[in-house]
Amino acid sequence: MMKTERLVKMANDIANFFNSESDKEIAAEGVRNHILRSWDPRMRNAIIAYCQQDGSELSDLARSAISKLDAKK
Repeated sequence: MMKTERLVKMANDIANFFNSESDKEIAAEGVRNHILRSWDPRMRNAIIAYCQQDGSELSDLARSAISKLDAKK
């Protein structure tokens, strides 16, 4: 299983890629879609759990995207 720190870094890296989008709702949806398509369910569940419990190391955009992912789980 992947360490949470690695998942946080990956989520933040993805968010940094989409951060150039001026509409942050579109950017968050891009991050959410990428995680949904590219991460296996164990990875998604781990980052969702981290976001719900703490989430302090996630960027605002990553946190927003993961919250949307959780809502559509």
